[in-house]
Amino acid sequence: MSTETLNKDILRGGQFLVKETKAEDVFTPEDFSEEQKMMRDSTKEFVDRELWAHWERFESKDYAFTEECMKKAGELGLLGVAVPEAYGGLGMGFVSTMLVCDYISGATGSFSTAFGAHTGIGTMPITLYGNEEQKQKYVPKLASGEWFGAYCLTEPGAGSDANSGKTKAVLSEDGSHYLISGQKMWISNAGFCNVFIVFARIGDDKNITGFIVENDPSNGISLGDEEKKLGIHSSSTRQVFFSDTKVPVENMLSERGNGFKIAMNALNVGRIKLAAACLDAQRRVIGEATKYANERIQFKTPIMNFGAIKAKIAEMATNTYADESASYRAAKNIEDRIAIRQAEGNTHQEAELKGVEEYAIECSILKVAVSEDVQNTTDEGIQIFGGMGFSADTPMESAWRDARISRIYEGTNEINRMLAVGMLVKKAMKGHVDLLGPAMKVADELTGIPSFDTPDYSVLFSEEKEIIAKLKKVFLMVAGSAVQKFGPQLEEHQQLLMAASDILIEIYMAESTILRTEKNAKRFGEDSQEIQIAMSQLYLYNAVDIIIKKGKEAIVSFAEGDEQRMMLMGLKRFTKYANQPNVVALRTKIADKVAAENGYCF
Repeated sequence: MSTETLNKDILRGGQFLVKETKAEDVFTPEDFSEEQKMMRDSTKEFVDRELWAHWERFESKDYAFTEECMKKAGELGLLGVAVPEAYGGLGMGFVSTMLVCDYISGATGSFSTAFGAHTGIGTMPITLYGNEEQKQKYVPKLASGEWFGAYCLTEPGAGSDANSGKTKAVLSEDGSHYLISGQKMWISNAGFCNVFIVFARIGDDKNITGFIVENDPSNGISLGDEEKKLGIHSSSTRQVFFSDTKVPVENMLSERGNGFKIAMNALNVGRIKLAAACLDAQRRVIGEATKYANERIQFKTPIMNFGAIKAKIAEMATNTYADESASYRAAKNIEDRIAIRQAEGNTHQEAELKGVEEYAIECSILKVAVSEDVQNTTDEGIQIFGGMGFSADTPMESAWRDARISRIYEGTNEINRMLAVGMLVKKAMKGHVDLLGPAMKVADELTGIPSFDTPDYSVLFSEEKEIIAKLKKVFLMVAGSAVQKFGPQLEEHQQLLMAASDILIEIYMAESTILRTEKNAKRFGEDSQEIQIAMSQLYLYNAVDIIIKKGKEAIVSFAEGDEQRMMLMGLKRFTKYANQPNVVALRTKIADKVAAENGYCF
């Protein structure tokens, strides 16, 4: 495919809201190549053999076992999937790196965190921001698992406000090195890492600077005790103290004052990878819950036969299907954007950084949606197990605890909700996404006479796709009016941003789900997609409900009088079904399929 064709077909980040995406233009898990399927299967085999079979060890705070498993992953090349071949990695494309992250993360949050911290924020900043010398020196060791990496950004007084860190870097008198002093906390892999990415402030610089710091206790580096945590018990998490730690000037990462940019871009990649890391956990929880529900007899029948259990299983499977659909759609967009930039002459570093940055909105959307779904899935998993779910003797209890951190790290879900809308508004102001034109059309439509024609909905998803288009109008109506009213002060109205963000999230997730199923129905036949069609319809039904609630919340909070009445009428018009789906029938159909297959099978 030529660069021109790619450029024409690929939407820019955030443009899904104002431009139609065709089903044939989205990437789905059914599009994995043979090589990707082999990678997926070998990763699953490693996880089943080395991690899932020993999940109890991760719960007993066996940090040495986590380190041992990381070394084994390194020997198999799994730590170097995203690293270019020139530095000892496998040099795989973005979708393949997502795939490995997905399937390696499902057995235990402890290993998933160690893997993510090492391959993502521990290795990637050097790969993407390091100079040639730094990359040659450190990246091959990190890619092979000979060395492990950690990332020191958070401080007692600097969490979400990452640029407010107090750690200092002072240039030595002879100009040969910096002396770093300060305290970092919540540092994953601290107990066994060989190299830290450390962020510190030089003088009174506005922005922090990144440094590559080797872990040498004789060089003023000391560690706190292992943190006592709700979950991820065998993920080494400690405070790190630097006291006049000598760091050669050549170990500055990128340029002075560029640390905040490094941190933010690392988080963009981290967010979509975190979404991937929550996918297989959901599949495994559904599998365990389904097996239990099929075997557990109460009132002389398996509890899977009860409607209350079917409803849970169906919703769990539907959300997982939606999460897969949206995650791999965005991953392929990023991969294609990287390819375009490389074809235009960008280096691997520039192409990857800009490719991911382009879809920062989608990365935040996915981080929020999938982390909340994995929490709900594990919660319902416990409920299906009943009393046994509350017992530490079954993996449900640990899955629930491990899932809880995913809503906090890589930027809290609250921060990511506000970022998603904030970044979209900024893109609109830069002219990258035309929000103003479509928002004005929606405003005109509100004062116009609605059509009372009954369209032909005989084609698959014709009504659902029309509803998606109308849901986009809800966002444009709410966000457009809010921007008009508050202008640059909009970011001070956090509750409005949160409501608008939930509308945005549901649009992207529902559209991704429908497009995946539509693409597969066209190529494999509608009959083969009967359950996927049901899941797509169920997800949209739930999304519409959320959008009605959040849209109303926003409208009644910032609009008054005639404007409020008109917008509420618009909300009603834009969320109206011509043919309401039979929700109970959809859930029953989905749950019966999962029960028959004894687990998630899509």
